[in-house]
Amino acid sequence: MYRHHMVAAFMFSVVTQPSPAAAGDFAGAVDIGGRSLHLECRGHGSPTVILEAGALGRGDVWSRDIRHPAGARTMVLPGVAAFTRVCAYDRPGTIGEVDPRLDPNGPPFLPSRSTPVPQPRTARDKVADLHALLEAAKIPAPYVLVAHSAGGLIARLYASTYPDDIAGIVLIDSTPENVWLRFHEALPPAQWKTFEALTVKNQELLDAYPEAEQWWTAPLVDDPSTVQVREARARTPMRPIPLFILYHGIPFAAPFPGWPSKKMEAIMSDLRDDIATMTPDAKVVIAKKSGHDIHQDQPDVVIAAIRQVVDAVRDPKTWKVAPPLHGDVSYTRR
Repeated sequence: MYRHHMVAAFMFSVVTQPSPAAAGDFAGAVDIGGRSLHLECRGHGSPTVILEAGALGRGDVWSRDIRHPAGARTMVLPGVAAFTRVCAYDRPGTIGEVDPRLDPNGPPFLPSRSTPVPQPRTARDKVADLHALLEAAKIPAPYVLVAHSAGGLIARLYASTYPDDIAGIVLIDSTPENVWLRFHEALPPAQWKTFEALTVKNQELLDAYPEAEQWWTAPLVDDPSTVQVREARARTPMRPIPLFILYHGIPFAAPFPGWPSKKMEAIMSDLRDDIATMTPDAKVVIAKKSGHDIHQDQPDVVIAAIRQVVDAVRDPKTWKVAPPLHGDVSYTRR
């Protein structure tokens, strides 16, 4: 009997021990059921900030400086770790960019550190992965989701699927759910066909990296990920949580000659403003010196926006009285 109780007590102590990813610095593989996702966490405190990279973006895009020599600037993940717990992860098939000016003898890209899976995958598939990761790593809610580009579709669908877990959101040049519908309406058929082909498939990358992440499927107007987010928005409106939207100030480069840049930028601005209506008191800031990758162009602005959301989760009274962000930014909504 005594021996039985000792075994039971030992088993209980093992089961209830905190996950290595739940506290302290952690970087490594987390099994989510037959395959693993690479996770990195730093810092202490609640809420936990979860960083969701854009299409093809590896988790270390939040900590590696791909514009300047390492250490020259404070990047997003270490910057956020100074005031709360923060985690980033690799989706399967993502890559780490390499600047040949900084690493002339380096590889053309760094592959994902997570187990490959069949591609393409939808936003719903990626929400399922993230949820499984947070559960397996025993990272407690509440979460502030910070998402770039297409990662914004994952963040918004996650918030619709698990609303009780999400306390705030920061969207960094996020992909709107209606962007392909609006682009299709605005472009002549020949231009749309060219744009769709460029968006759906990057054959050069697939030749070099067959496991590469693929987001979009043709026809783009019926792409499952945008449809899933559109339906979720109608079914489960966002709760009145702190929402900070950061938007590029430097227009996108034309993907091909004849691209109607002014018209397409106006569409993206309209869709950005539409996302801002999802919750009361959303804040919208244009990062004047940033292109699409605001977290690399102006990481200090991203860190400051995240801090305001984290502060508002801890004390809601701070949201409306928070001072404006410093630096080369302008507000369109405060």
